[in-house]
Amino acid sequence: MEYVTAVPHPRSDAAAPAGSGRRSLALALLFGALGSAVTLLSTRQLWSEGKATVAGGAFPLTARGSDVTGVPAALAIAALAALVAVFAVRRSGRFAVSALLALSGAGIMTAALLGATDGSALDEQAARASGDTSATVASFSHTAWPYVAAAGGALILLAGLLALRYGRLWPTMSGRYERDGAPRPRRAAKPVDPDRPEDIWKALDRGEDPTGADPA
Repeated sequence: MEYVTAVPHPRSDAAAPAGSGRRSLALALLFGALGSAVTLLSTRQLWSEGKATVAGGAFPLTARGSDVTGVPAALAIAALAALVAVFAVRRSGRFAVSALLALSGAGIMTAALLGATDGSALDEQAARASGDTSATVASFSHTAWPYVAAAGGALILLAGLLALRYGRLWPTMSGRYERDGAPRPRRAAKPVDPDRPEDIWKALDRGEDPTGADPA
């Protein structure tokens, strides 16, 4: 009985990393952009509401996500910047930016979940309305928007994990647009046409001999 060892086709091995890189890149861009947009949108919505008693009467109080905490919006903007910067760096720099992207998503999730039960913004409103710094809301409830913001953070976290895992396969900005600090070679001056007076004057301005004679 003969055993035949299957040898993988070289084209399939070469195509697998490239295919994984393209798919992970598309997913990371989608998750990162969508997560940042969802987070920024959520922070502008109503997160909590309650009632305060002032002068024997009760009136409603509301707080948006940006009133409760400014962390999710700030981290969403940082995530967008990291998502763009990941293509401008290589090797260890790309790893650091990818880690920043993942940490931004984790921070958004933490801040949003903590903000869902944070009534300090409503307490401040109650204190201003009543003139009593120790006043608090009599009742407190939250909406679903903090959890939507947390979902946006989860998408950003997933984008960061994809960048950490597959970022080495992603393309990088072309090096021809990068400056390495080396001086650029000067263009050779055009030969002076003795029949054109303007060429002769330009050569004299440059300190050249328009006749082409060797100064030595």
